[in-house]
Amino acid sequence: MKTLKILTAVSIIALLGALTFGMLNLDTVNINYASNPDSIDKQEQKLEPAITADGLKGYDIGDIATDFKLINIDDTYVSLSDFPDALGYVVIFTCNHCPYSKAYEDRIIALDKKYKKLGYPVIAINPNNPQEYPDDSFINMKKRAADKGFTFPYLMDSKQDIYPQYGATKTPHVFLLNKEEGNSVVRYIGAIDDNHQDENKVKNHFLANAIDALLENEEISPTKTIAIGCSIKK
Repeated sequence: MKTLKILTAVSIIALLGALTFGMLNLDTVNINYASNPDSIDKQEQKLEPAITADGLKGYDIGDIATDFKLINIDDTYVSLSDFPDALGYVVIFTCNHCPYSKAYEDRIIALDKKYKKLGYPVIAINPNNPQEYPDDSFINMKKRAADKGFTFPYLMDSKQDIYPQYGATKTPHVFLLNKEEGNSVVRYIGAIDDNHQDENKVKNHFLANAIDALLENEEISPTKTIAIGCSIKK
């Protein structure tokens, strides 16, 4: 009996150790990717469509994204169809409180200023539940946008039914859509670039490169990257 108890205790300790190691190892992969994407095996880039907390499978490359109608910080409702002259859309799921989202705000503004006039406007969507994170409330969205001088729509996914449809799991999480024969086709999914910590040390401008490729009618590579950020709050 004593031997059985000892074996049980050892098994539990080993299991906890394995789980801890696995969690730490995953975090290390994410951190390394943010600062050195070349450190991750190329197999990591062969990503499957995200499965959200609700168990819903999000969009994959080549899927057609359906339109939405969400409230903007100016109290109007915005849809993709409100941009009839656009060549496509840069849909970014982001929020107020997440440090990763904050780190990218100036870069998102710069991307919108550059690519909006070329046909690819940014449309930002806050997917978080403000009851869980009051900093992400609609009122605070308005304040944040005013303080930072957002140049793009900042919408609230108040029913939290758009982000699972896309398959967003992080903030920020990018979905680049291209207009093709009247449809909004998903052409890039993932991160904005490879270094959230220091813009000056970015080696790969994933999103900008993807938009440039569309403008030049060239192939996008990579079409998917790992989105580094905060988990979406239900």
